[in-house]
Amino acid sequence: MISRFRFLLAVFALAAGTTFLSAEKPVMSVTAALQPYVEKQELAGAVTLAANLEKVLDVSTVGYADVEAKTPMEQDDLFWIASMTKPMTATAVMMLVDEGKIKLDDAVEKYLPEFKGQKLAILEDGKQVGTKAPARVITVRDVLSHTSGLPFKAPEEEPTLDALPLEKAVKTYAAQALLFEPGRDFLYSNAGINTAARILEVVSGMAYEDFMNKRLFEPLGMMDTTFWPNESQVARLAKAYQPGADKKGLVSMLVSQLHYPLGDRAKRFPMPAGGLFSTAKDVGVFGQMILNGGEWNGHRYISKESLEAMTSRQTPAAVARSYGLGWAVDSDSVGHGGAFATNLSVDKKHGLVLVYLVQHSGFPGEGKKALGAFKSRAIKAFAK
Repeated sequence: MISRFRFLLAVFALAAGTTFLSAEKPVMSVTAALQPYVEKQELAGAVTLAANLEKVLDVSTVGYADVEAKTPMEQDDLFWIASMTKPMTATAVMMLVDEGKIKLDDAVEKYLPEFKGQKLAILEDGKQVGTKAPARVITVRDVLSHTSGLPFKAPEEEPTLDALPLEKAVKTYAAQALLFEPGRDFLYSNAGINTAARILEVVSGMAYEDFMNKRLFEPLGMMDTTFWPNESQVARLAKAYQPGADKKGLVSMLVSQLHYPLGDRAKRFPMPAGGLFSTAKDVGVFGQMILNGGEWNGHRYISKESLEAMTSRQTPAAVARSYGLGWAVDSDSVGHGGAFATNLSVDKKHGLVLVYLVQHSGFPGEGKKALGAFKSRAIKAFAK
């Protein structure tokens, strides 16, 4: 009954002029690329989306949202997108850069005084043996590009990453010694992105989650993007899976990084570095806005200059990792993955937004190759 209801909703959307499905051949083409992984129990299921600047070209589903119950994936199923939250948070911060309220090369301590006097760790054989003053303080650019020297997280962020209010979490980062001189290396850091979001709160006078809703999600129509899935959204949440015994088959699991129940606003707090849940459609429209130079449906979200800074390499040339401000970047595309294997790619070369939503903590067999299979097939089917 539920599947039939969702099907009718899709039909009504098509009748209203909203394109969710492409012609039969390309839909089957994308599905066919992923179906073998499902059949070999290397992939539970996926929702994929391909779009260009004009429209959504395709939304395909394959496999199961619940393998044990044989519940098929649906186009509006919800996923924890984890670190795909980072480019959305960075976009919000860049809105305030555009407004002249934040400067990328300002010291973090200008906005957050608790960072004054932060030390640099003296390390020997990977162990801290003392501290000293860093050559310079960390900047907003540093925390958005993972070049600040802040650790991945603070010890206090246990047992889950969503256990502390943002202000309290950021104060714990300020108490940590930096792991390297600011701007000289790369260390993937939830702490850095969370710090940038705390600056957003201080400058805007709004709670981070309220700013995200008012300035980004609601204007874009991202109505299923949330830190706290409600009851109806939890019912659409794809189950998470990991490899079974001997790395064969699939076993369901809870997301250990998050506190349950997911709708508990008293004990769960919004995590700018990785707390969002979303759908393929919502992630897709965010990607379309980025592909369109920061503008969508006549509304400009960020300037072209800010978009260029976000999607250009900010990491030192001597560092292997190419990262912008909230985005992983290469010559042809920008994007970001999530801890449970979700992925967003804004492919400038082919003029495509590609969204891949799964819920996996590791894959048995060759399951991790499914993302590449999707991208390859989607580019072949939809690139101009």
